[in-house]
Amino acid sequence: MTSQIGGGSLTGGTAVPRARKDGPARRTTEIDVAEARKAFFLMVGFIGLIWILQVANWADHYHLDFSYGILPRNIGRLPDIFTAPFLHFSWDHIEGNSGPLFVFGFLAAYRGVVKFLGVTLVVAITSGLAVWLFQSNGELTVGASGLIFGYFGYVLTRGIIERNLIDALAAVVIGLSYAYILTVAIPGAHGVSWIGHLGGLVGGVACGWIFRTRRPAKPSVKPPAKPAAGPGTRELQVTQGHPRADLYKELGDLGL
Repeated sequence: MTSQIGGGSLTGGTAVPRARKDGPARRTTEIDVAEARKAFFLMVGFIGLIWILQVANWADHYHLDFSYGILPRNIGRLPDIFTAPFLHFSWDHIEGNSGPLFVFGFLAAYRGVVKFLGVTLVVAITSGLAVWLFQSNGELTVGASGLIFGYFGYVLTRGIIERNLIDALAAVVIGLSYAYILTVAIPGAHGVSWIGHLGGLVGGVACGWIFRTRRPAKPSVKPPAKPAAGPGTRELQVTQGHPRADLYKELGDLGL
């Protein structure tokens, strides 16, 4: 966010059957590919939307920013926490956000588009509320960088909680590739809302726990039950002093 002061294979012609045990793994791979494809097109649409809005905003002399950006502690502007991430102050602003937004958004969405939508909602709220509550008076804030930090925190936390090394490493490596975005998450960065970035990061980390994959509990193993007595049979009650007590006990142990 940026702030601005404002108002099957074939061998020799013979088909080689695939082992049946590969079935579940193959289905899992197909599901992952399908989710990745949906995530890709979702982020293409997301980036396309913010660029269309940027063109309209530029043509309107950036009046959309002043109408739908976040103004701190203004009750009437509180709903704008949901619109501000789609707006930008300049072409440089949107160009700087588009790359990391696409990459981190794709990493957040390829494990499940529905979860991604939930993450986006939570991060928009935490980032927007942080700006609305703690930003300096009179500073108008717009931009998608709060979402970027949220997606980064979500992917990293998800990889750690679910012990998915690929996700965690991808978040770290790509985060280092966009190291400049980390430098604007600290207080004192000029012209940016580090509060919004920090709020987005906190929301993303929380989402890594909220939207974690729940593994089913292992079923408990119960000892086998004793066979029930058949119809027409009855249990003999034999006292300790009975002369045939030992015989009846052995027969009972044998199930007779």
